[in-house]
Amino acid sequence: MSCTTQETEQVITLKGSTDIVTEFFFFSINSILYQRGIYPAESFSKQQKYGLTMMTTEDMGLKAYLDNVIKQMHGKWPSKLCRWMLRDEVQRLVLVISGVESGEALERWAFHVQGEPAPAPLKEASGNAPAPRKSQKDICNEIQAIIRQITASVTFLPLLSEPCAFDLLVYTNKSATVPIQWEESDPRYIADSSQVKLRSFSTKVHKVDTLVAFRNQSDAL
Repeated sequence: MSCTTQETEQVITLKGSTDIVTEFFFFSINSILYQRGIYPAESFSKQQKYGLTMMTTEDMGLKAYLDNVIKQMHGKWPSKLCRWMLRDEVQRLVLVISGVESGEALERWAFHVQGEPAPAPLKEASGNAPAPRKSQKDICNEIQAIIRQITASVTFLPLLSEPCAFDLLVYTNKSATVPIQWEESDPRYIADSSQVKLRSFSTKVHKVDTLVAFRNQSDAL
């Protein structure tokens, strides 16, 4: 998706919206891991996306892991039954950063996904309202604003003073089909945390809200 193309408003399909949202997750996760120094800076390479220079991992293990998660959410892998986004079964994706030695959750990045009201069908000479439309450029600009906020997060987030690792938590509806290799996890909430709400974006099919919670500086001392 480029912010300089597709300025004409259009109806976004469920599959098209799923493509946009899961791609946003991939680049957001990469950006957070790079900005927070979870992986060495030299293990990332530059890529143009959303009109920005994005950093994406070259670590083969991490790439395989993220690819598996994104495909699972989208429904491309490993089973056609596990189409979480296409079946409107994803509630939120959470990236938890924790200390390797302490084991404590230090940051919790939550991406909340909401399905937007289904558009009324278009009919000639009918009284139905037209289906909601949105241009790719407008969606891209909204995503760009979120990525910029993630990049700027280093100005307000506490310094990570110990080596850190991360986990990805996917919240789904109870009816969702879950592969046997996936494990249940506790929510990894951060007690007495501060929170910063970032911008949101909408495709007219899905709306994604972003929030980061982190340990208060006084708790880290």
